[in-house]
Amino acid sequence: MNNRKQVFKYIVADYLTALVAWVLFFSYRKIYLDPIKHGQQSGFDFDQNLYLGIITIPIFWLVLYAIFGAYNNVYRKHRLKELGQTLLMTVIGVLIIFFTLLLDDEIAAYTYYYYSLSVLFVIHFSLTFTFRYILTSNTVKRIHRREIGFNTIMAGCNQLAIDTLEELNSIRNYPGFKIIGFVSTNGGKEFILKQQLRYLGHFNRIKEIVEEHNVEEIIVALDSSEHNNIARIINALDDCKVKIHIIPDMYDILAGSVKMTSIFGTPLIQVNAEIMPAWQFSIKRIMDIVLSIVALIVLAPVYLLLSVLIKLSSPGPIFFSQERIGLHGRPFNIYKFRSMYIDAERNGPQLSSTSDPRITSIGRFLRKTRMDELPQFFNVLIGDMSLVGPRPERQFYIDQITERAPHYKHLHKVRPGITSWGQVKYGYAENVDQMIQRLKYDILYIENMSLSLDIKILAYTVLIILKGSGK
Repeated sequence: MNNRKQVFKYIVADYLTALVAWVLFFSYRKIYLDPIKHGQQSGFDFDQNLYLGIITIPIFWLVLYAIFGAYNNVYRKHRLKELGQTLLMTVIGVLIIFFTLLLDDEIAAYTYYYYSLSVLFVIHFSLTFTFRYILTSNTVKRIHRREIGFNTIMAGCNQLAIDTLEELNSIRNYPGFKIIGFVSTNGGKEFILKQQLRYLGHFNRIKEIVEEHNVEEIIVALDSSEHNNIARIINALDDCKVKIHIIPDMYDILAGSVKMTSIFGTPLIQVNAEIMPAWQFSIKRIMDIVLSIVALIVLAPVYLLLSVLIKLSSPGPIFFSQERIGLHGRPFNIYKFRSMYIDAERNGPQLSSTSDPRITSIGRFLRKTRMDELPQFFNVLIGDMSLVGPRPERQFYIDQITERAPHYKHLHKVRPGITSWGQVKYGYAENVDQMIQRLKYDILYIENMSLSLDIKILAYTVLIILKGSGK
């Protein structure tokens, strides 16, 4: 499958439909609205406004679509999702155009604003969705006919795996799994599944197998008694762009864990579904940038005052930097106001405690109010961090945590944050046990990420700062 070529088709279709829609809308205004406004028929000219719109409007729509993730995973689109996504993007785009370009128009009556808004929406949505529907339908039909598919492996070789394979092969509208082989979870070498699929190796090598065969999907066909192996597979593939599906038992179905997206599909639990819609990720990043710039400007006097107090309280630099591990396991330098005496870790990495003698007098105030974190707005601005996200740790402690909680690596799916659900709940961790306790809330945050949750966490963080009740 040529992903770039498919994306290019969508971009060309979107560009042309946006251009044609704007020309038609401009014609409507000239032919219908202008005569009502002027009281007489006016000539239709291709004036400067039309040419300006032809250049800028299609580009505006392409940028909006990109922000909403319309060009991500183009081979995995389905028609109902395309309808909802196009409808939402059109509503937002039309409102932006209306309030920025059309609201100042001189009109005969206020009701003509509604006419303009409705006509622009109908023209743009109809053209855009028609061509998107054609492209998406063609892809869906090719997948159903098994002309294209996603490299898939089965994890498991028991009767459940065989039954699942037979069920998939009997589906009328094939869901796109191009099953290329299987991996085993036991120590044997003779498997009945070998008669139908190629044996790729033991699941201990699953990450290498995924990379070697460009695997995009994994179907985990293991019995409930093998939950430990399921967890090991999920943790091993956490940093791979692979969709993991688990064959559910009846308990999973009754508990509501199984979500069907296709009437003809086989029931599966998708483990690593999209964390948050692409448009929310884009807005989250825009919020990070805007609020960080505002904070750095508005809080400049506070930065100056704290710098003076830190300098007067103890000798040493104002700021403190330390290497932490961030998005996708990449290291970066985090910045803080110094809250400890210099050489506080001359005996090696140490976590602080409530009565830690290494903390300066002003440092205690900074930690209780979280003001020591204020320089991290710079980290957010340059993209190392986000306003809300799991707190980043040092590799020294990550190694200790993952020995006891391998699922810690899930935190590296997102940018670390200045504040987090775990931080609001527990404050600064004083030992590895508390880090692991806090981990539960960071995992919950990632699995429930949304803009509304970010706003709630930010609100509680502000309350902690105002009350000075941080730990």
